[in-house]
Amino acid sequence: MFNKLGPGVLVAAAFIGPGTITACTIAGVGFGYALLWAMLLSILATIILQEMSARVGIITQKGLADVIREELKVSWLRYFIMGVILSAIVIGNTAYEAGNISGATLGLEVLAGVDYAPLYPWIIGLIAFLLLYLGSYKTLEKVFISLVLMMSVSFLLTAILTKPDIKEVLMGLIKPVIPKNSLFNIIALIGTTVVPYNLFLHASLVREKWNSLDDLASVRRDTFLSIGLGGIISISIIISAAAISSTEVKDALDLAKGLEPLYGKSAKYLMGIGLFAAGITSAITAPLAASYVANSCFGWNAKVSDLRFRVVWMVVLLIGVITLSFGIRPIVIIQFAQVANGLLLPIIAIILVWIVNKASVLGNFKNSIWQNVSAIIIIILVIALGAKSIFNVFGKL
Repeated sequence: MFNKLGPGVLVAAAFIGPGTITACTIAGVGFGYALLWAMLLSILATIILQEMSARVGIITQKGLADVIREELKVSWLRYFIMGVILSAIVIGNTAYEAGNISGATLGLEVLAGVDYAPLYPWIIGLIAFLLLYLGSYKTLEKVFISLVLMMSVSFLLTAILTKPDIKEVLMGLIKPVIPKNSLFNIIALIGTTVVPYNLFLHASLVREKWNSLDDLASVRRDTFLSIGLGGIISISIIISAAAISSTEVKDALDLAKGLEPLYGKSAKYLMGIGLFAAGITSAITAPLAASYVANSCFGWNAKVSDLRFRVVWMVVLLIGVITLSFGIRPIVIIQFAQVANGLLLPIIAIILVWIVNKASVLGNFKNSIWQNVSAIIIIILVIALGAKSIFNVFGKL
């Protein structure tokens, strides 16, 4: 089974980061099991979009940005789209990298029993650097499978420890309700799961593992299994958080501490392990995605060992470590990244659906009718998400 898993695991690891864990924690504490349906919906949307992206990668043997650049024949439009992609992914991931690294530092705090120390970000940064610099794709794949399985076991066991009401959990999954003041939380759950850079990451990574049309079934199986596993992790966090009645729980670190009096130190340490794994995986995949996107947008055709490829992820990682270590918060850059991502997700979703319907690109593997119907529903959803993200930024200016 593990030989069949691959790029999908890295995608799942990418969206299970500090943002997702915090959003799930707040949703569980504030609304119990009521918003589980939103997480299930976001996982289904992610599976559909990532399958399309992976299909483009395996059939064309090109990165998603490469295909977009080739298929957009109008020069001004091509430059605009490439500019938005570069801004949202490379600059955006640089802005968010400090937050990714912070997730692992939270896990270290829980496990070590020592509050935040300035050395923690550098430890996480060194681990990420060594894995990216020394590891081949196969090495990274094995590391990520291990970390995702670690997260799965940690968060699932934590959820089981809280002894949830199974009937209420099932109702939360299948009965869409929007409790008062929950709309922002619903958007947060979907927005931290349906991630633009994962579409580019996935299309590039499938080429590292597979290079034949005969492997398409394996690509799809990997996508469904891996992202489904990521969904189980997110759902487990919501269930765990629902066991805490205190409204003072604001993030996963508070959740870990809050579970200890009720369920013992085991729950606390399980949360700590999960947090550490989530932080490490996001701290690695964000720089990696930035490198793949820069590689495609500039047409470098560089290998992962190429200096240009490495310089991109090194800069992203280093800026993340420095900003977190010294408490720097580049608000303007983060706001710019939020606007760029708000623009990118709807644009890429529309372009992706256009590409996967072109016989000249995918031949007989273009979208079916049901895939297009699903895609249209998702596009409406991501347009709303993108608009909300942009309005939020301008509302804070």
